[in-house]
Amino acid sequence: MRRRSISIATSLAVVLGSASLITGVAGPAAADSAKVLPVKAVGDIIVDGAHRRVYVSDPAGGKIVVTDYSGTVKATLTGLSGVSGLALSADSGQVYAAVKNGNRIISVETSTYTQTASYPVGVAPGDLEVVDGRIWFAHGTNFGSLDVSGPEPVVHLAQRGDVDFSGAFGMFLASDPAVPGVLVAGNGGRLAVYDVSADGAVLRVKGDMDTAVRQLDLTPDGEQVLTSWGDPEYGYGLGAYSATDLTERPGYPIDAYPNAVRVAPDGSVAGGSSSWYEPDVHIHRPGDAVPVREYDFPNTGNSSGADTLVDGALAWAPDSSRVFAVSENTYGTYTLRALTDPTKELPALKVSAPGTSERGKKLTVTGKLTSRTPLAAGTALKVTRTDVDSPDGKALAAVTTKADGGFSFTDTPPAGGKVTYKVSYAGDATHAPASGSDAVDVPRKATSLTLNNNGKLYAYGKDVTFTAHLGTTYKNRTVSLYADPFGSDKPKKLLKTAKVNSSGNLSATVDMTRDTAVTAVFAGDARYASKTVKSTAYAQVKVSTAVSKHYKTGRIGSTNYYYFHKNTDPVFTTTMTYYAGRKQRFQLQVYYQGSWHDSGSQYFSLGAGGKSAVRLEAAGTAGVRARMRSSYVNGSSGDSVNSTTHGAWKYFTFTN
Repeated sequence: MRRRSISIATSLAVVLGSASLITGVAGPAAADSAKVLPVKAVGDIIVDGAHRRVYVSDPAGGKIVVTDYSGTVKATLTGLSGVSGLALSADSGQVYAAVKNGNRIISVETSTYTQTASYPVGVAPGDLEVVDGRIWFAHGTNFGSLDVSGPEPVVHLAQRGDVDFSGAFGMFLASDPAVPGVLVAGNGGRLAVYDVSADGAVLRVKGDMDTAVRQLDLTPDGEQVLTSWGDPEYGYGLGAYSATDLTERPGYPIDAYPNAVRVAPDGSVAGGSSSWYEPDVHIHRPGDAVPVREYDFPNTGNSSGADTLVDGALAWAPDSSRVFAVSENTYGTYTLRALTDPTKELPALKVSAPGTSERGKKLTVTGKLTSRTPLAAGTALKVTRTDVDSPDGKALAAVTTKADGGFSFTDTPPAGGKVTYKVSYAGDATHAPASGSDAVDVPRKATSLTLNNNGKLYAYGKDVTFTAHLGTTYKNRTVSLYADPFGSDKPKKLLKTAKVNSSGNLSATVDMTRDTAVTAVFAGDARYASKTVKSTAYAQVKVSTAVSKHYKTGRIGSTNYYYFHKNTDPVFTTTMTYYAGRKQRFQLQVYYQGSWHDSGSQYFSLGAGGKSAVRLEAAGTAGVRARMRSSYVNGSSGDSVNSTTHGAWKYFTFTN
């Protein structure tokens, strides 16, 4: 045990500056969904509707990630350096992937996610399309085909004909399963349509498109080619061209900056834009310039702008129930987003109720259901009332809309408090479900709730009974009692929840080892408001001091003294309720000219066992009389979880 000392002198100027401890302190979701993709980049995305899987290629990570519709990863295929373009076979049995750095196209079995074949093509393949069983692939500013239907794979390169593709953004291909024998290719401001029903590609027509295009698609009726950037009217939008002669048709206006286009089997058009401050995905009905639905990505990065769509990272579920999109934030994190009900308008349902109303008095709720395409008069709406008596909601009589979408109904709230009226529209083939709500404040009577022992001080460890008294209520007679001991290391806890007795009382016992706030809570009922009351009671610490190194004890007058030889160092060992970082205050007084005089005080840390030993240097002179005590001082002893507690004075004197 280390011992350090403080000195004691025969004068009143006793100082404690050299004091120290003998013992030290011991260190004691169907809805829109989003999931982060484990990828470094995104090359392409396709959807296997038969197995409800999404495939995303990662050229930087050299892998393909397979997820379910919610974005949960189901498989990862690795060792595919530079993998980019993806395509699905007509029977959904195989996914084909272009592996640029291996000059090959691989085939992945969709039931087991295993690679079944690898086909060398002699060039670095890019964008992929499957037309009538053959795999068409971009390479450089040209494209070729891979036919795996025979006993040996057959590769044809350089099929572009006399079209002078020369752009730097890559060669883009497009087709549609509903349009056999047709392939679209585009690059560097040039666009072409080919007949691929025979062995090679025969050019049907060539034309121009915007040089900023990042993706192409062919409509399922075979009539139009859509581009991810094009005029309508020289603004931001999706370009549209006749598949017969590539003359420009009215396109689809969207926000800056357009970077993706995909057409659903039913002809619905999804356009994407890299937009920090505007919607990112825009859904149009065929030929309709006004979007039926738009989706705006959140901001998960560290800039003022929101996440943005990766170029070309859009794909439809075959049943048009979802559009899948991949976004990127400023940290380089990629997220797969499943956007639900994309082809359905999103109606707005507004509900308006009075701000306040009396309980048992009839009130009127009004509202309006609106949509881009108006809904017919007589549309049925579900009405639910939620209140104290019906926390899970009570169905009221259904209501129908008027010609303008307006509606109203009356109700008499049976319960007080917050009463919420929710009106819901189930949706139909062209409209998504919608709901709206509004709340009414129905005043309730006040009841009395009291709690004893507020402000009382107790010895450490005393069991104290706290009693709550509840006054008049309607049905609810339950009260909850909570204890919240001072100090962040002990959380508030429930002591008891029960019905009060016939006298209206509920009691619980608290072991008072710390200052404690006790609360009583009445949750309220249909006619009486909730109420909470608090009682704060205080607890002392345990403190005692043992004296050692004395040679005897005896009385001076009526006071018991410890006797020390004048050259012997007294040792005072204080035991105090332990708390991390706690210190005891060591106070010293000297008897002089008939009275006690304060000679100073100093704080000493407690060891892990709650002990603190202090040695005083010997007086060196006989006849000195002194006393000391150890105290816990709330706020000054290192914490504030107990109330100030003083130990008993220990009297001592020095003799020859």
